[in-house]
Amino acid sequence: MSDPGHLFTEDLCDVVGREALTARLSEEFVFADLGAEAVRSLVTFDDLNALLASCAPEPPRLRLHKDGSPVPVERYTEVGTASRVTRRVVRPEALYRELRAGASLVLDGLDRMHPPVAAAADDLMRLVRERVQANMYLIWGDSRGFDTHWDDHDTVIVQVEGSKHWRVHGPGSRPHPMKNDVDHDHTPPRDPDGELHVLWEGVLRPGQVLHVPRGWWHTVTGTGEVSLHLTFGFTRATGVDWAESLVRRLFEEEAFRRDLPRFADPDVRRKHRRELAARLAELVEAADLDVFLAERDARFPRRTSFALPWPMEEGVPPLDARLEFVPILPPPMTREGDRVAVSVAGRRYRFPAEVGDALEALAERRTPTVAELADATGADPERTAEIAAVLARHHLVLIR
Repeated sequence: MSDPGHLFTEDLCDVVGREALTARLSEEFVFADLGAEAVRSLVTFDDLNALLASCAPEPPRLRLHKDGSPVPVERYTEVGTASRVTRRVVRPEALYRELRAGASLVLDGLDRMHPPVAAAADDLMRLVRERVQANMYLIWGDSRGFDTHWDDHDTVIVQVEGSKHWRVHGPGSRPHPMKNDVDHDHTPPRDPDGELHVLWEGVLRPGQVLHVPRGWWHTVTGTGEVSLHLTFGFTRATGVDWAESLVRRLFEEEAFRRDLPRFADPDVRRKHRRELAARLAELVEAADLDVFLAERDARFPRRTSFALPWPMEEGVPPLDARLEFVPILPPPMTREGDRVAVSVAGRRYRFPAEVGDALEALAERRTPTVAELADATGADPERTAEIAAVLARHHLVLIR
């Protein structure tokens, strides 16, 4: 059975090719057949039943859609109280009734609830170097949950159970539309006869994967049987993000903090504008894209995780203890003489230089034992255990 932590960097890249895949991400439609075995470990109905019972997700995280419209929450939930907090609780019999009637169940953020899906999402993050969220879609019958639509983020769709019919129409009348855009009235592509253009059409079965770029229109319907698929969504950095980072740096510039000369003579206002424009041009020229992307990586969030009691212990872990590297991306690291500096989730850490070797090995291997980490770095095993204990206290590794 495939490791969900290698679903994208190994399984998908083996089929499509790493260079071909990364070159086509966000630009072209991709179809790949990984085989049902590659996705079987992601989520099962037993997993779903346990999550619905133990996590008790409520709207809007769990919601139903039918024929392009949301199903009123009153039809499948009731008001309940937990720890004196009022919340909506899903009623099993009402949920079953709506699903039998053709509703589609959507469960957002499954990666924050289910470790195998989290491992797959983390793997995709390391491939695309952007934040990823995984949502689950479940439907019976031949109905549809949503109308023909486009998404404001890139998606990777992984069919897990059953089948679903897809028609991918391609980009619409506005290239690269965004969530916070000035125009949301763009239209899907059409053929000369006025019919919706179809770029790709097929029935997705377990183990098959689609990549649909942001802004590409598509129509999805049931095939008469059950369908359970995961949508991994991510938003790539754009020129708007780069420009916003530049604007944030303007607070460091006295000229931009100064009040605009609203009531001065026109010549004074023109001179002030020219000074601002000249300084802005200098800053734009100096705002290197590689530096911006590196800074973005340095702020990349960690997935919330805990490893008590180790961060509270004074001792060190045994050599057979399994370590888990917390940062999702390999963190930016700089050597500074006998020290090493590493940036994770917007925080900067400084350690003795020997810790840098351990961090590099952890970023590559992700889950070595203490002994395996010592072998990888050529360090003394006992010293490696001490380093692991320190990294655990800073929430850079988990000790299992």
